[in-house]
Amino acid sequence: MTLSAYIHFPYCLQKCPYCDFASTGIARQDVPQRAYTDAVLRELQQRAPALQHQRLSSIFFGGGTPSLWEPAELGRVLSALRAAFGDRVEPELEVSVECNPSSLDAARARALSAQGVDRLSIGVQGLDPVRLRFLGRMHDRQRALEALRDALGAVPRVSADLIFGLPGQSPAEAVSDALTLVDLGLSHLSAYALTIEEGTQFGQLARKGRLPLAREGDVADSLTAVAEALSARGFEHYEVSNHARPGQRARHNLHYWRGGAYLGLGAGAVGCLHEAVGSARRYRNDPDPARYMQRAGGPEREVFSEILGPQDMLREQLMLGLRTLDGVELARAQALTGRALSDGREAALERALSRGDAVLEDGFLRVPRARWLHLDSIVADLF
Repeated sequence: MTLSAYIHFPYCLQKCPYCDFASTGIARQDVPQRAYTDAVLRELQQRAPALQHQRLSSIFFGGGTPSLWEPAELGRVLSALRAAFGDRVEPELEVSVECNPSSLDAARARALSAQGVDRLSIGVQGLDPVRLRFLGRMHDRQRALEALRDALGAVPRVSADLIFGLPGQSPAEAVSDALTLVDLGLSHLSAYALTIEEGTQFGQLARKGRLPLAREGDVADSLTAVAEALSARGFEHYEVSNHARPGQRARHNLHYWRGGAYLGLGAGAVGCLHEAVGSARRYRNDPDPARYMQRAGGPEREVFSEILGPQDMLREQLMLGLRTLDGVELARAQALTGRALSDGREAALERALSRGDAVLEDGFLRVPRARWLHLDSIVADLF
C-alpha cells in the first residue's frame, strides 16, 4: 500500500486574516530551526514501526511558511524519510514545498532543489495591490512574479495559489490574474474562492457585519471564467480548485482525494493511517509548537485520535473523490473499505444519476463538471 507524508511547518512571519491553518507569527531570526527539525525526526522515529509495509509516494511540506525553514534542516527531514522507507520509496517520488513570495528567492529555491525538492507551490494569492493588502499579504505584485521566476529557474515543477471572489473583483480581473501567472510557464494553478472561516480575523469581522464580501454570483462566474480561460491555455480542470498542464497534476493531492493513507509529522499535522481493510486511525498533533517539541517523541504529542470505520471511509471517498474530474473508483473504494459504495445509498445514488448530478462510467462515479457548482449539496445527499 502506498503512503504520502505531510510535514507541517507551523511558523509564519505574520498570520493572514483569512487563514485557519495551524500557524503562528514569528520573527525570522526566532524560528527554532534545528530544535523543530529534531522534534520532527523524533516523531518520525517513533512512528517508524507503523510504516514497515508501506511505500512512500509523495512528500509535502506545508504550513505555515515552509520556505522559512532552512533548506539544510528541511533536507534532514527528507533524508530521514527516505531512510525510514528504504527501498520502499517510489522511483518518481514527488517532493513539494509550499513557499511565500516574501521568503523565497533564487538562492533559496536552488538550495531547496539541492536537497531533493522537485516541486514548489507559491502562495501568490493575488496581484492587485489593494487586494493583496486586504488579504494581509506581505508581498507586492513584483515580488510575487519574481518569486515565481526564481522557482521556475530552480525546479522542474512550479504551482501557484490564487484566491478569487474578493470584494469588488470582477470575473475578468480574476481571469487576468490567473493568465498572468500561468503564462510565466507554471505547470499548475490552484484557484480558490475566498472562504470565511471561524476563528480567523475575517471570521470575527464577518460576524460583526464589518467584512466586505463579494457577490455570490460574481464568485460563481469567476470560477467558471477562470476555468474556461485556463482550458484555452491547455490546462486541465482536474479538481474543483485545481488546474494542471497535461501530466502535471499534483500527485500528493490526488493521493488524498483518492482516499489514500498519509503520515502527518509536525506541530498541528494530521495523519490518517490504514490499519486494516475498513479501518483507519486519524490523529492530530498538538498545534502549539513549543508543546509539540517537548512531546514529539511520545504519544502525548497527539491531541486528537479517532478510528474510522468502513462507512466513515466511504463518506470521505465521496466528499473528496467527487471533487475530481476522475471521480471515485468503485473497485478501489471497496478494496480499501471492504464495502460497496452503494451499500445503504441505493436510493440516493438513483436520485443523483436520474437528475444528472452524477454519472457512472467505466467503474467510476463522477459528478459532471457542469454540476460542480452544486457539489456540496450533491455530496450531502449521498452521505
